[in-house]
Order: sequence, then C-alpha cells, then structure tokens
Amino acid sequence: MNPASLRITEIFYSLQGETSRLGLPTVFVRLTGCPLRCGYCDSAYAFHGGKTMGFDEILADVARHGARTVCVTGGEPLAQKHSLAFLTALCDAGYDVSLETSGALPIADVDPRVSRILDIKTPGSGELAKMHWDNLAALTPKDEVKFVLCDRADYEWARDLVRQRKVNDLAPVLFSPVWETLPPADLAAWVLEDHLPVRMQVQLHKILWGEKPGV
Repeated sequence: MNPASLRITEIFYSLQGETSRLGLPTVFVRLTGCPLRCGYCDSAYAFHGGKTMGFDEILADVARHGARTVCVTGGEPLAQKHSLAFLTALCDAGYDVSLETSGALPIADVDPRVSRILDIKTPGSGELAKMHWDNLAALTPKDEVKFVLCDRADYEWARDLVRQRKVNDLAPVLFSPVWETLPPADLAAWVLEDHLPVRMQVQLHKILWGEKPGV
C-alpha cells in the first residue's frame, strides 16, 4: 500500500495526439495545477480543482484501460511533490511512460526510464522568462523538445535557437502550430524552406474530436 497521493484533474484513454508516439492508444493522467499561464493554454481547466487520489487508486484506474503507454501531463506535473515517485511507480509497473512538462521546472531527477517531452516556451507564449534553461543539459535522445508556435516571429525565434544551441543534437525537436492561430500549412512551408531538422506536428486529437477535455 503506497500512502503517497496526487491531485488529479482527469484520467482518460485516447490516442496520443502529439510527439513520436502519435496515434498510439494511451492512458493520460492529467495532474492539477500549473505555475505558468501561457496565452494559448488548452488545459486551463486543470489549473484548479481536481481530486486527491492515492498512487494505488491511480494505478488501478490506469490499469483498467489495458494500454501499455501512459502519458503524465497537466497542468505541470512536476509542480506536485510526489510526481517523481509516481513516474517511477508507473515505470516499475511496466508501462512505457512519457511526461509532458512546461520547461519551467527541473527535469534532471525524473526517472531515466521516462521519456520527457520538454516544452521550450517562446516569446509568444508570454512565459519565456520562466524557462529553466539548465534542462537542456539534462536531455537524452529518448526525450523530445517541443516548441508551440504562435506566429512567424515565434518560428524565427525557435529556428534560431535550434540552430544556435544545436537542440536537435540533444533530442528530437517538434514544432507545433497553436491550434486555430498559426495555419499548419504556413509552418510546414517555413520548415521546408529553412531545411530545419525538426518534426512538424499537428494535434491529431483536436483534428479528430475538437478542443475539449478528456480526448
């Protein structure tokens, strides 16, 4: 019996809509709370509320869906003090685990079996100043770096950062357009024009089901 607990907004089963795991049936564990307020945030409903659940209860809920892949997301999962132990518990249970994190908190102590999907906040997010830049040194090839881009200015900023800091040598890089703000075809054209070594992605779950909780 594990007495540790987390504040949980939702646990649901869906297709992974982003990253190299795109399309995989996945159980999502969305933790409550986030120290950031990005202008384009699509999960603001996770800022407050939620339900306190023990590890055993969460693991039982995850197991009932029968999926091997689990994504821990938020909010900002690392803002909760028991999140690191929970990630380890998922790995110990045999799951393929990914963590979606804002880049504002250190990732170095995350269990090395976890694939860390690290956001790098752009100027357009409004939260660039909160980036924890030491996270870049902690990256491994099994992690991924994600830039969510609002406009051409964000793209150019991210392009220059990738080139100057050779981010693609640290981990695979993802460029994602803000939903219904930056036309995906525009971003695709820019990536091709600049021959960038990045993966351009769109959010599959929003294409399939729209922008709503639990999908």
